[in-house]
Amino acid sequence: RNNFNAKLSNYHLSWIISNLTAMFEIRPALESDCQSMLDIYTPSIHNKATSFEFEVPTHEQFLLRVSNIQNHFPWLVCTKDSHLTGYAYAGPHRGRKAYQWTAELSGYIDPKFHRLGIARALYTALIEILKLQGYFTVLAGISLPNQNSVSFHESLGFTPIGVYQNIGYKFSRWHSVGWWQYAVSDYPTHASAPQKAHIIINSPAGKEILHRAVEMIKTNS
Repeated sequence: RNNFNAKLSNYHLSWIISNLTAMFEIRPALESDCQSMLDIYTPSIHNKATSFEFEVPTHEQFLLRVSNIQNHFPWLVCTKDSHLTGYAYAGPHRGRKAYQWTAELSGYIDPKFHRLGIARALYTALIEILKLQGYFTVLAGISLPNQNSVSFHESLGFTPIGVYQNIGYKFSRWHSVGWWQYAVSDYPTHASAPQKAHIIINSPAGKEILHRAVEMIKTNS
């Protein structure tokens, strides 16, 4: 845990923008956010097939999950007046080395804060950070049917590429998963290994990305 805190200690400089009624912040997740993120995530395990998990992770398991992701990828949260409203993160598509330039996105928003542009702001920030890291393809898996999620991803520029039919079994029925793809940038002949997320987030360009993301929420709130 001490290593987790030390790794995130450089993340505290993030952009905060105020409007008349609220202060929003988008920043990397901290250890202190874990319980709030679990509270948002738990209904997707208990009540929905949007997550294929059956058991809610313990606090320590979730903390380790966040730490492992943040070794390489961005995991962002959005807060309003210090209340965590949602989170989104990128992760590896598969373990083989040739997949290292591809990332998958996931996100969960507190229902009380839907339709404020929070998910769009978080995803936009993730994609821009991933681009600067050196990723070229972003994927999203969506349990079907889920028209809201499909419309959201397609509004960001994701395109459908296929469906895994009856790939998961939960709540006594089979579920299919559709896949959507977004090309982050042009595909070069030669590609260097992606940089770690914290290098980008702590750079002036990374701080500007978070700044613009918060402005998106301000515009929609």
